[in-house]
Parts: sequence; C-alpha cells; structure tokens
Amino acid sequence: MTQPHPFRLSVPDPVLDDLRQRLARTRWPETPPMVAWSTGTSVEYLRSLVEYWREGFDWRAQEAKFNAFRQFTVPLAGIDLHFIHEEGKGPNPFPLLLSHGWPGSVIEFHKIIPMLTDPARFGGDPADAFTVVAPSLPGYVLSFKPGQPRFKLEDMADTFASLMTDVLGYRRFAAQGGDWGAFITSRLGYAYPERLIGIHLNLLALRRDPKMVANPTAEERRFLDQLEHFLKEETGYQWIQGTKPTTLSFALTDSPVGLAAWLVEKFQRWTDCDGNPENALTRDEMLTDITLYWVTGAIGSSFWPYYARMHGPWPIPDSVAVPTGYVQFPKEILSPPRSLAEKMYTNIQRWSVMPKGGHFAALEQPQVLAHEIREFFRPLR
Repeated sequence: MTQPHPFRLSVPDPVLDDLRQRLARTRWPETPPMVAWSTGTSVEYLRSLVEYWREGFDWRAQEAKFNAFRQFTVPLAGIDLHFIHEEGKGPNPFPLLLSHGWPGSVIEFHKIIPMLTDPARFGGDPADAFTVVAPSLPGYVLSFKPGQPRFKLEDMADTFASLMTDVLGYRRFAAQGGDWGAFITSRLGYAYPERLIGIHLNLLALRRDPKMVANPTAEERRFLDQLEHFLKEETGYQWIQGTKPTTLSFALTDSPVGLAAWLVEKFQRWTDCDGNPENALTRDEMLTDITLYWVTGAIGSSFWPYYARMHGPWPIPDSVAVPTGYVQFPKEILSPPRSLAEKMYTNIQRWSVMPKGGHFAALEQPQVLAHEIREFFRPLR
C-alpha cells in the first residue's frame, strides 16, 4: 500500500516579497460608467482589497491556521495528491470525504472540519463524529506541480475512491461536496455505489438544458427561467475556461490583481452578501484562497475540468441510486426543484431548504451545513 507523507505548508519569503512588489506595481483599469459590480469586479472594491493584501494581510497567520490540520501527500494517479486527514473524536467516527470546487480550496473547510470531527465540542453528540478526509482536487493548489497530468471529473472521482480505499483502507465511506465537488461526489455515487453509504450535496449536478421539461410546473418554470438567465449572463467564465484556458492563464498567472479580480467576482456573485462580499466572507478568507492559487501557480490547471467537461461526455451518464441528501441555500448558483432532481438522484432521503447562504456554504453557513451532514448520515452509519 502506498504510504502518505506528512505535509506542512511553508511559502518561501521571496515568493511573498515578489507578490507584494507586483501588487505595488499594479496598472489599474478605469472605472466604467456603470453601477459597481454590474460589469464585473468593482475597481473601487478591488483597490481597497489589494491595499489590504499588500499592507495588512498576514499570510503567516493563515498558514499557521492551515497547518493546524493533519496534512499529507501521497503519490497517486501520477501526481502527488495533497489531503487533510483529521481523525474523529467519538466512539465510532465514520470516514467522510469532503470535496471542494472552483475557485475554492480545502481551506474553505477550516470552520466545518472541527464541527464534523468533534461534534461534542460544539454541543453535539460524539456518536455523530466523522473522520474527515479533504483532498485538494488534482490540479488545484497543493495538488499541483507544473507538467503533471490533467484530470477530468471522472479521473478525480477515481483518484478519490483510490485514496479512501486503497491508501487509507476505508472499505465504505460517506462523501459530501459542492460545486465541482458535487459532481465528483455524484460520480462516486454512480461509479462506486458499493463503497458509498450515501452522498450529501449542496449543489446538484444536473444537466443545464432550458428545454429539459416539456410541460413544466410553476416551480419548474421558475427554475428554467433562473437557468436561462444564468446561461445568458453568468457563464462567460465557463466559456473562456472551457475553450481557451491557456490564453486566460497567462494573465492570471502573471498578475496577482488579475487573479484576484477573476476570483473575487465569484465571491461577490455567488454568496448571500447583498452586494458586498464581506457580508458573507472575511477579507482574510478570500485572500487566503487567492494567495494559495497565486503561490502554487495553479490557476491554469484549475481550469481543466471546464475544458474536459466541454469536450467530453457528461460525467454522470445515468442515475445515482445511493442514498442522497441535499441542502439548498438561496443564493446558490442554481436551485433546481426536487421534481427535476429526482430524475437523476433516485434515492433522495433528505431535502432541506435554508433561509440564508450561498455557494460557499462551508464558509458562509458552516453550522448549518455541518448539522445537515450529521442529520443525513446518522441513520446510514
């Protein structure tokens, strides 16, 4: 069995010095004569964020927070796969795989991991404890090195299945994910049903076809209208990342402010923030994620699932029959009704609708998400 190696994040000082120097030399675009954020990232907002990034952001403090988790790398599927592996504190912790998405990273789980591994510390039942495994997606930040193979979603699911069973020895496990992590988790449920006791999602991996229903109900019609707007106004990033990812990667690999602008727009657009991303996420949380992409040079590689998705078959070709739980947050990118979800997920056992929260649920609503995960998996253990 391949043995994992302990990992500790330590970014060299010259890399951080170079980052600050680049930030100081930023060439700023003009502010368009439009409402802020209506044409993309607000110039005024990003100026303020970058000033804090250069003068006030303490990377070493965030690095220490990151290193408080047990981390490893393991040679798997032709790369060095990075993952967090936190043991649960309870009578019988159950293994749980957490999968993030784009433009996220494993650091977005920093609030929720303790809630899942040590529920008693947060007023919960120790019997609900999980042992959490949270990999960096292949090609993303700490699971990236220049020249390594590219992974489509199906490859990521296969790699994670191998990590859980072949490397860590978990014959059966639970899985949870949002964004691309929801696709990977759904693919695991489809391809490895004998290993999964169930899957929990905070985004549904459904095909996005405005003509998917011939005679929609009123609820389905509202979703189709939402989908139509999303496809028209909010998918520009998908088209460039999915068709010309290398062209975009030149700009975002060379300019930290360009990288920040590309990611901050999603933090603003996809969170329940009333227009200001700091109503949902802290500056440190956003900048920690952005800095991880910068110091690893992984932004171009992180685009690959979009390219593979646009140039290959749908990654989940048939229905998913393992027990499924879903929590819907109101500012998620899309909110399909249960009637459409059940066409793909044929064994939905928990469906919860929340009053607040968005796409980055583990950061925005960690208590709610942890509660939903515990409630869903409790009877399946």
